[in-house]
Amino acid sequence: MNNNNDAARASGGFARERHEIRQMMLRQSFKRKILDKSVTILTVASVLAALVPLGSILVEVVKNGSMALSIEFLTETPDKMGSGEGGIGPSIQGTLIVVGAASLISAPVGVSGGIYLAEFSSSRGRIHNKFANTVRFFSDVMTGLPSIVIGIVGYVVIVLTFGFSVLAGAFALSLIMIPIVVRVTEETIKLVPDSIREAGHALGIPKWKIILFIVLKTSMSGVLTGIVLGISRITGETAPLIMTILGTSLFFSGSGPVDALPLRIWRLASQPYASATSFGWGAALVLIMIVLALSVGLRVLAYYRSTDASSRRSGTKTIR
Repeated sequence: MNNNNDAARASGGFARERHEIRQMMLRQSFKRKILDKSVTILTVASVLAALVPLGSILVEVVKNGSMALSIEFLTETPDKMGSGEGGIGPSIQGTLIVVGAASLISAPVGVSGGIYLAEFSSSRGRIHNKFANTVRFFSDVMTGLPSIVIGIVGYVVIVLTFGFSVLAGAFALSLIMIPIVVRVTEETIKLVPDSIREAGHALGIPKWKIILFIVLKTSMSGVLTGIVLGISRITGETAPLIMTILGTSLFFSGSGPVDALPLRIWRLASQPYASATSFGWGAALVLIMIVLALSVGLRVLAYYRSTDASSRRSGTKTIR
């Protein structure tokens, strides 16, 4: 009887202990669910809070700028302020030329710098490591440098020697774009697994071919994203262009000053005429559309390149 009583008390104690453990696990699970839901709600609310001002700006620009859009507005030269006639043709042309020239300078230099920092600096000894750290430091500093300072640098280096020109504007904008491309390229290439590089070395492929044809292609989507970010940043810059291209009401003829949309928007916004304000909203909408078109175009290009590469790899596996 005593043995039976002891066994009953022991089983009852085990049952109570299991019940207490189950209750504790349920409480912990409930707390984790509450915390998960709270963090999710906070994250969604933060995203919505960030989207509200952005959406309001886009709605305001589209609402006010769409009324000014027309073929004449997009192709003609500006008329006298307050006349309500003319267009922003030279500004669109100048923006495409200056931003295109700056991109041609910045993209190769920025991508090459990112490749060096990601692939070569850590394997070339202490001197290269110090140089790479110096490059990263100045790249971060230049990313936050006021654009007016860069405009003054472009004025002193280029304008005082060659005059106001596309070259001066492209040089100033490239100083803004290069650090962005360098940092994004470096971080993107670092995400490529080392096993891909090791496989290339095992096949006897030279390092430069591994970087250009394997690593860079693998990270092409991220590199293009960095280039898009850089283009988006420089497309709306005004201060460097005031100091370097001056602005004009005529189409670009190969030399001399050139106009740009940020400059035209700044000048239209400072005028007291209703027609100038309307044209300023229209120019702002065109500028946003240009940035959007460039962003979407580069992302579509990266998507189709990755799709073609994956289809070629799958085709090769099928043949084998």
